[in-house]
Amino acid sequence: MTEAPAPAVPTDAASTQDPDAGLRQLAAETFGLPQLRAGQLAGMRALVAGRDVLAVMPTGYGKSAIYQMAALHLHRNQDQAAPDSSGPGSARRGPAVVVSPLIALQEDQLDGLLETLGGEAAVAINSGRSDSEVNGAWEAAERGDAVFVFLAPEQLARTETVERLAALDVSLFVVDEAHCVSSWGHDFRPDYLRLGEVRAQLGNPPVVGLTATASPPVRDEIQQRLNMLDPLVLVHGFDRPNIRLEVVRHHKDKDKRRTVTKQVAAFRGPGLLYAATRKDTEAYAAELTALGLRAEAYHAGRKQGERDRVHQQFLDDHLDVVVATTAFGMGINKPNVRFVIHADIPDSLDSYYQEIGRSGRDGEPAAAVLHYRSEDLGLRKFFGTHTPDEESLLAVLQVLRAAVGPVKQKALAEQTGFSPRRLTGLLNQLQETRAVKAGKRGIRLEAGAKLPAVVERAVEHAEARQRVDRSRIEMMRGYAETDACRRQFLLGYFGEDLPEPCGNCDTCTDGSAYEEDYDDDAAAAAGGDPFPLQAAVTHKEWGPGLVMRHEEDTITVLFEQEGYKTLSRRAVTDGKLLTLAT
Repeated sequence: MTEAPAPAVPTDAASTQDPDAGLRQLAAETFGLPQLRAGQLAGMRALVAGRDVLAVMPTGYGKSAIYQMAALHLHRNQDQAAPDSSGPGSARRGPAVVVSPLIALQEDQLDGLLETLGGEAAVAINSGRSDSEVNGAWEAAERGDAVFVFLAPEQLARTETVERLAALDVSLFVVDEAHCVSSWGHDFRPDYLRLGEVRAQLGNPPVVGLTATASPPVRDEIQQRLNMLDPLVLVHGFDRPNIRLEVVRHHKDKDKRRTVTKQVAAFRGPGLLYAATRKDTEAYAAELTALGLRAEAYHAGRKQGERDRVHQQFLDDHLDVVVATTAFGMGINKPNVRFVIHADIPDSLDSYYQEIGRSGRDGEPAAAVLHYRSEDLGLRKFFGTHTPDEESLLAVLQVLRAAVGPVKQKALAEQTGFSPRRLTGLLNQLQETRAVKAGKRGIRLEAGAKLPAVVERAVEHAEARQRVDRSRIEMMRGYAETDACRRQFLLGYFGEDLPEPCGNCDTCTDGSAYEEDYDDDAAAAAGGDPFPLQAAVTHKEWGPGLVMRHEEDTITVLFEQEGYKTLSRRAVTDGKLLTLAT
């Protein structure tokens, strides 16, 4: 095996002066990172010490370096590991297990690690590999040669896979694109819901969740779903000041389409154009091609080979623009994307932020333009509606009640007749009630559970989720229609305060952003706003919430069961609708 030589062990004196000397040296000499960014070293240090970490940082910031250096440090210093590595937070000798939703993401990270470390330091176990390659990966992990084992979440649905991993004494459990675990998130993946259970079956190794975008409720749910205990939460790099933010308002759909096509043709690429439907991606791509641009459509309806071709052509600068649904973009790390244009309003600011963040990663000027018609919000509300199927929920519960002991999901699918994907969705809703639980032996119903009551609770949870989804669309409307600084609005949604207008959005350019009268600093000097930013509050009807935004005459609060609500400041003050949580 050819591996880069291990860095020299620092002297005791150096270690005393700088307890992070080993990590710094590893970063500089092995990974070529002489300077670490804010949060990277803290994350590495926490993982090495056995603490859970949630890192919310944009793509290209260096999230992956946090787990890569921590895992390599643990691997190269395993002789110093405690003999008993069975407890949470204790030193472990095995590889880091990295869960990533897309094979392309796995392969990119795998190639980078093998180029740096050589040999079989990183292996992948996924459906894109032959049986002999998968067997070789397992053997490398079991010999102790593999420092990193990459898997897709669906691989961990197999009991034999989890049991084999558990025997490796896994050092770290890494969840990439961690927002996929949250049903609050914009890219929820049902396969991610089992990861907390999988972690427990692996002996609760330290876990690190990595994501490029996560608003406060998404962060909270990631921590809950992955069973994080007192995690170090790192939030860095949300402000991307080189990206100019603009919204173009339209009344007629045909005028919007004409303007979108004209604008894309005028921009210097490469760039991305997002559309709501597959049909629209094809139509826009055809129009742009007719204008002489190298344009391709990308959506889930195209064959995998075609999508792979478009993906690679875009990365190789052989396309001027990709016209895509939201199926395109996760994990794309292309530094020179000059624009991201949305022909239709996205479903949330979470997804919008991640999509526009694919531009300007080289630090050079880039543009993010949203084309907005208020009528388009109706389409998003339609897409966001997921009415619970009470009869199907009851059918699953009846099979579970009739079973003797836990039922494997495959057997449950056979007995109910539901497809695996449909069944996963139903089980997700039922698990929200806590009456249905999934474990190593299968899925079981809580003893004594009353089926109609369980269905009712599942429906209540689903309806609350719908209210939250609708409120997120309303926040998207708020961004599109605000006269205030768009960057202040966007960052405020993610819990970050930008004290002054940014100067690089359309409302700053036209001056309206500077006409806002409400001033947080002035309010503080006058004795303080009764409901300051990030304050925990309680509403008489809607329960607990968090203050997210102040404007001249309104306050925006995120409520746990209702989502985002924009309240009249006067009504809140005069009617005593809100109280500070104790």
